[in-house]
Formats: sequence, structure tokens, C-alpha cells
Amino acid sequence: MLDCIIVGSGLAGISAALTLKANGKSFLMLGKKSLSAKIEKADTVSNYPGLYSVSGADFCDALKSQLAREEIDVIEQKVTGVYAMKGKFLVTAEGDNTYESRTVILATGVETVKPIAGEEAYLGRGVSYCATCDGMLYKDKTIAVLCTTKEAEHEVEYLARLAKKVYLLPLYKGVAIAAENVEKIVKMPEKIEGGLKVSSITLKGGQTLAVDGVFMLKDSVSPSALVGGLQVEKGHVVVDRACKTNLDGLFAAGDCTGRPYQYTKAAGEGNVAAHSVVEYLAKKE
Repeated sequence: MLDCIIVGSGLAGISAALTLKANGKSFLMLGKKSLSAKIEKADTVSNYPGLYSVSGADFCDALKSQLAREEIDVIEQKVTGVYAMKGKFLVTAEGDNTYESRTVILATGVETVKPIAGEEAYLGRGVSYCATCDGMLYKDKTIAVLCTTKEAEHEVEYLARLAKKVYLLPLYKGVAIAAENVEKIVKMPEKIEGGLKVSSITLKGGQTLAVDGVFMLKDSVSPSALVGGLQVEKGHVVVDRACKTNLDGLFAAGDCTGRPYQYTKAAGEGNVAAHSVVEYLAKKE
């Protein structure tokens, strides 16, 4: 069993990975091989110690080189759930992948699109964050798909091959999907409703669509949607100075724990969270 699983490949996750590696712990980092769009797309980074007016792309390349030198790989899979079990955690990811570890560090960043009314309430009852995980449940049915990034269009295409009808709600320009059963509607969703399961989604302006399910294809998912029972305040994970959450063995670092949303804070918390993991494991042994 792994010592730790890091959820997220931004600066907090990278910092945690480097610290765990230095301490000889076994771990996986689940995220994106591109690491972080927030870093990569930054015009200049000027508030990180030792760096002066470096471009985000160059900073990202330097981080990739450091991970390569340390032989730390990023597993490019979207995490769909983190489950606290007796003495361990079960982490599920797209593609029906499951991993077990003694601890978890959440370094998910913050959502660029906040949860809409009913989203978290209907999670598992018609709301899903993973096309390949739950797509087959909606074969020949009608679904709505909120897509925040062009990079997720392959997931929309996958769903279109299964569903009878897809209402695509894109939050970006240049949509390249042209399937006959996909209807693009450029409106922000406001509310998901239903009974035991989802039955409709209401868009800005009052338009209501009858659907069997809603897929939220986002860059990041709120920690409270990933982890049942996690203490969250105003969308941020509640942690102490050791980056401990209210769940034993679960730690959090970076933007997901609150402001300031800065690289220096993320790197520091990633380091603290990793040291807390090392201490936690030592006590358990």
C-alpha cells in the first residue's frame, strides 16, 4: 500500500511530492502532465523568491525538469472520489482506476466555476464529474454537459456517442464539436432539480431543460464533492497549521485551503502537508 496519494499537480502538489521523495515515502501524484494551467498561462511570475519576472511557461518548464530529475511522474487521471476507510484511503479516478494509500494530500486548487444550486446535492444521483466513469449509465438518454475547457471536448464526444441527446453548455469559445445529437447553448446553468434523481437543469434567463443527468466537466472539482464528511467553509478546506483536515490521515494544501492564492503560499503548504504525512506515518508505525 502507498504511503500517500497527492491529488493535484500544481505548486502545492509538486512541493509535497518533492518533500515525500526526499523522505523516502511511496506516493503517487494524480493530476496533469502539463502541471498547472494557472502557472503555464501566467504572463510573468514576480513574487516567488529567487525568481525575477520569469514567464509562467518558463517556470512550468523548470518545475517539469525538476520532477524529471527526481524521477517523479504525474499520473494524468481525473480523481472522482476520495473515501476514508479504516486505516486507509481509497481513491477512485477516471478509467475505473482505484488506488489505496495510508494518507492523502488534497492539492486540488480552487474551482474557476463555482458549484451551482443542486450540484453537490445530486452528486451520484444524476450529477457526475467523469464522462468515462458514468457515461454508460446514460446510454440513449438525454443529458446536459457543462464544459469549461476545450481540452475536455473528447469527453463530450464520448458522451455524444452514448446519449440520445446532449445539451452542451460551453464556457469557452471555439467549440469544435459538430455531432448531430449535440445542441450548443451558450448560457450559464443556475440550478439542478429533481426528486430522487436529476430531472431538469435551469439556465440563466429561466430556460429549463428536461434531462436525465448532468455532467460537470471542470478543470477542478470542489473538495467537498470529492471527499464525504470533509469540513469546508466558504468553499475552502478547513486545515490547521499542520495542514491537517478534520479527517484522520487527510491533509490539504494550496489554493484549496483559502487565500492568498499565491505560489509561495502553495509551495509552503505543500511542504508542511508532506512533513505532516511523514510525522503521521511515524506515529502509526
